[in-house]
Amino acid sequence: MYLSLGEILAMLAVGAVGLHFFAATRVRELALQQVARASERDDFQLLDQSVHIQRISLSRDAQGRWRVWRQYRFDYSLDGMERRQGHVIMLGKQMQAVVVSERPRIVH
Repeated sequence: MYLSLGEILAMLAVGAVGLHFFAATRVRELALQQVARASERDDFQLLDQSVHIQRISLSRDAQGRWRVWRQYRFDYSLDGMERRQGHVIMLGKQMQAVVVSERPRIVH
């Protein structure tokens, strides 16, 4: 059995898509771990235990190499009553920032 050039290219394309999906899933898991760590450190409750891709682009890292820049959205609560949205920014597999709003100040 011989494969044509078109079949070989199709198999390579399917493999490349599979590798991209696997890598994107791994970065999403890393983002969720970073948010969970930040929630323990900064005393907020991560709701739904998930992050959702919001933006994606290409950006350069500190060494000048192109990496995939991703912004994930997550829901959290400061007091257990109010749902808020935060963001985690990933550049490649490295976390750049976890963004949550400040606690509301109570003025009496």
